[in-house]
Amino acid sequence: VRVKSPKKDPAAEEGDNNPAEEPWERTLKSTTVTVGAAEFRGRRVSLWELLHCRYIPEESRTEILELYRAGELSLEQVKSVLSTIVTRAAAAAA
Repeated sequence: VRVKSPKKDPAAEEGDNNPAEEPWERTLKSTTVTVGAAEFRGRRVSLWELLHCRYIPEESRTEILELYRAGELSLEQVKSVLSTIVTRAAAAAA
């Protein structure tokens, strides 16, 4: 799955002190999904935000990132995995 890269941030071009983001990180930050669970209900959130929410255990986060960066998980698969984990974890917590 190909995702259009977001336009360059003019602040970053002006010598902002933020380290350069990797392309995969920009893609995860710019790709949004709607998750009908927990605090995300009714709004679109980035995959990056989902990946770093309290419902994703550190070991799962690391594994998902490694698989995505290695090309073993597509962006669509990352969306599906994250949405499923968040939905199940939120339901279990309810």
